[in-house]
Amino acid sequence: MNLSDWIEENRSMFVELSNEIWGYAELGYKEFSSSKTLEDALEEAGFKLERGVAGIPTAFAASYGNAEGPVIGILGEYDALPGLSQDCVPYRKPLESGAPGHGCGHNMLGVAGIASVMAVKQAIDSGEVKGRIIYYGCPAEEGGAGKAFMAKAGIFDGVDICLTWHPDTFNSVPYTNFLANYRVIFRFYGKTAHAAMDPFNGRSALDAVELMNVGVNYLREHMIPDARVHYVITKGGIAPNVVPDFAESLYSVRAPRTDQLDALFERVQDIAKGAALMTGTEVEIKVISGMSNMLVNETINETLQAKMEEIGAPKFSAEEHAFAQELSKSIPPESLENSAYVYGLDAKDVAELKKLVLFEDILPPFKSEIVMPGSTDVGDVSWVAPTGQILTACWALGSPGHSWQIVAQGKMGIGQRGMLYAGKVMAASALEFMKNDKAREKAVAEFKQKRAAAKYVSPIPEGTKPPLDI
Repeated sequence: MNLSDWIEENRSMFVELSNEIWGYAELGYKEFSSSKTLEDALEEAGFKLERGVAGIPTAFAASYGNAEGPVIGILGEYDALPGLSQDCVPYRKPLESGAPGHGCGHNMLGVAGIASVMAVKQAIDSGEVKGRIIYYGCPAEEGGAGKAFMAKAGIFDGVDICLTWHPDTFNSVPYTNFLANYRVIFRFYGKTAHAAMDPFNGRSALDAVELMNVGVNYLREHMIPDARVHYVITKGGIAPNVVPDFAESLYSVRAPRTDQLDALFERVQDIAKGAALMTGTEVEIKVISGMSNMLVNETINETLQAKMEEIGAPKFSAEEHAFAQELSKSIPPESLENSAYVYGLDAKDVAELKKLVLFEDILPPFKSEIVMPGSTDVGDVSWVAPTGQILTACWALGSPGHSWQIVAQGKMGIGQRGMLYAGKVMAASALEFMKNDKAREKAVAEFKQKRAAAKYVSPIPEGTKPPLDI
């Protein structure tokens, strides 16, 4: 059975689902309409639903198949980002000022996974393969670490192979690592006072937040180059003439490996404690989520690369090229150069790419020590089950991450072609691992060998619950 043809024949169903999720644009752990829409579609197709897994109302698992044979998991996401509301036009035009938007393409990410599992269902029904296909509805990838909480709860236990994808500007199979990450709230408690009449009686919690930020900025010189620390002040007081007795900051701390992350986080915590000592305040430190780095599985990646090349990259229409050309006027040139560097492309490659607006080829396998400058909770899944990921071209070259440009392309042909291509590649790869015992066993053996060499411990502290109220 040609699963790609089946997906193409049902293109309109998947495009409509993706557009519906794009319209909801719900933030992490609040994706109630988005998750229900996907659950309903899978249930109607005959999948068995388990809702609210891992204690997360918007997380679910949908399975189809029989007890005999391998179990293949497909990961899906559907959370949006704050402040990126955007119409489907090649210039900045919010639909609602300040509202969320799908600035990372997760409306497409979740639906491509549905296309792949529904296609594999056809092969199971026809008797071509035995086994089970499971779609995992994974909320709150953007900082909420939904999959990490699901992994800690054992949701992915017993899966032979997990596959996923992400929208991008290139078609490729990434062999690179992603940054392990902690998201942490620092709360400082002081003593209020009149800022003019008796400031000497006050102890400013805001001073503590600001001193901590200064300390962390001085720390940057002494961090490893691939580490990252970012922060925002979420609460800083209510009036300038009142010494704030409470202030709060939200930090994201990242490093290439979890052991490096733990070491860096210890230093950040020491700076927070020092800021509290300097200001006569007290500090409360609360880790709200954590994500591990990626355990790359080359065996899975080889199959994904082969299927990408076998199916072939999609070609874009003249209208889509025109849309991308107009949108590219808002994209800084350095955005393309930066993304090209991550994929190991040299100056000659970049010069050729600058002649294009959309990528219609497939990058060769790129194995490197370069670390992707971002984090993903897919990392924790990769430590629980052998996992592979692909990227497909859904955006104009150079489109900056988490931007209105990405939102604009998520509800039109550019993104939709990449989405369906991802669904086809994952479906073909899932079918291959269900049929090819040798390839599947090799992937599992590689996973066991790599995991044995580096002990995995969930970065989420014991007793920490999913931050459903973030």
